[in-house]
Amino acid sequence: MPPATVLPGLPPQILATLDRLRHLSQLDVRGTWHRCPEAVENLDLPLGNAWQTWPLVALNEHRYIAWPQGKVPLWLHQRFTWPTDLNGYPVQGLTARLALRWWADQADIFVNGELVQTGDIFDCWTRIVLTDYVVPGESVDVTLKLLSPGHDEGALVQAELVFEALEGDCPEPGFVADELAVLATYLAQFDGAKLDSLTQALGEIDWDGMGDRPRFHTSLLRVRNALKQFSPWLKQRTLHCLGHAHLDLAWLWPVPETWEAAENTFRSVLALQQDFPELTFTHSSPALFAWLEQHRPELFATIQQEVKAGRWAIDAGLWVEPDLNLPGGEAIARQILYGQRYCAEKFGKVSAIAWLPDTFGFSWQLPQLLTLGGIRYFATQKLRWNDTNPFPHDLFTWQGLDGTEITGVTLPPIGTDIDPVAMAEYACQWEANTGFTDALWLPGVGDHGGGPTRDMLLKAQRWANSPFFPTLTWGHAVPLFDRLTCPSPSIHPSPSIQNSKFKIQNSLPP
Repeated sequence: MPPATVLPGLPPQILATLDRLRHLSQLDVRGTWHRCPEAVENLDLPLGNAWQTWPLVALNEHRYIAWPQGKVPLWLHQRFTWPTDLNGYPVQGLTARLALRWWADQADIFVNGELVQTGDIFDCWTRIVLTDYVVPGESVDVTLKLLSPGHDEGALVQAELVFEALEGDCPEPGFVADELAVLATYLAQFDGAKLDSLTQALGEIDWDGMGDRPRFHTSLLRVRNALKQFSPWLKQRTLHCLGHAHLDLAWLWPVPETWEAAENTFRSVLALQQDFPELTFTHSSPALFAWLEQHRPELFATIQQEVKAGRWAIDAGLWVEPDLNLPGGEAIARQILYGQRYCAEKFGKVSAIAWLPDTFGFSWQLPQLLTLGGIRYFATQKLRWNDTNPFPHDLFTWQGLDGTEITGVTLPPIGTDIDPVAMAEYACQWEANTGFTDALWLPGVGDHGGGPTRDMLLKAQRWANSPFFPTLTWGHAVPLFDRLTCPSPSIHPSPSIQNSKFKIQNSLPP
């Protein structure tokens, strides 16, 4: 995602301190897995001590564990014996999670021989709780079965232990480091002279007291208290989260799998909304809802209720998310007609947004056709892929062939986690480009469906309570976009783009 505005770099002293804090509660464990020497389909679990004869993995130049393409199975095992401390910081009593990210057609994760989670090439990251209370000397065995993609090498990209202090008045050092990184990012972008206050506050960290957790936490609290003067300034900004699950109707799988992925995604979202009533969600393909209406009527009826209650948005506009390079004007018009007519009949309203996050290019006819279809906003994130001619605008007016104008919004990236530093960097870029202090974020696994996860929602709750993060809320895109188009002295004038179609210009690796 090449930013239109390059964020200022942070001073090395601040970066070094943040890195040191993270190393007190985060441990890279990619290089300590044992690898089964044979590519076998099945193993008897739990392994007992059989894994001890397996060799240690070798990491490639990217520090990934890689293995050959062609749906080749790879078994990895690691026994985690809890230490008394991590780089001098006591971890007894903390919650221990294992954060994993992979590039694999299939991922099966076993803890003490029991399957606890599965994933695939799209649902490709997780954070698993290994223990709620670390007791030094106790052990947990983790086994991974990964299947490489048919078209590419497989890779275990990330494996990291994260120790969290979820109770008490001070978070763990890694969380504090991320809080400070968020604050530093905003200060560097909008008030660089105040970075000296951050540097001065970091001098309060009692590194000599790391071995005494209460003493060390007291020093971290002094740092946070010294910087709370910036909290109201940060909280004037808002990150609006909207759950999202991009689903290609036809790509690397048969169409029946599309219907299955849609059903699983929507049931997952509905289940999460029972536990997290703040969660809002959007989906953009009426074609999927039409299939549900016919084949899963009870699920469709529940979704209709959620739309009526305001917790689901039908940001559709078009029947599917189509190719918009090759189809002619009539084909595009029918996409709009069928999509809007279905939304009006089944949900009581048409869509105000042409939600096209993953379409590879946009015809110059679109402003006229979308406007005639009752659509006010054109939204995509695909133009962020441009590397030949980076697209410089986050908010713009696009003028079509006949002079019709539509408001264009460059969406945040899709298929994302609740990553506080990435969210802050994006929101800073957005604010610098538009002058708008409210930004959208679209958490959720995508491409093959998936949507938000429980871990994402728990992280969102934790960061919403941090004094060093913008106001975090859940909402919808249309009200936010409506505010973007209201005259305001703080919002930068949106550039007008005329006589232009939009092409994706990206030099993808072979």
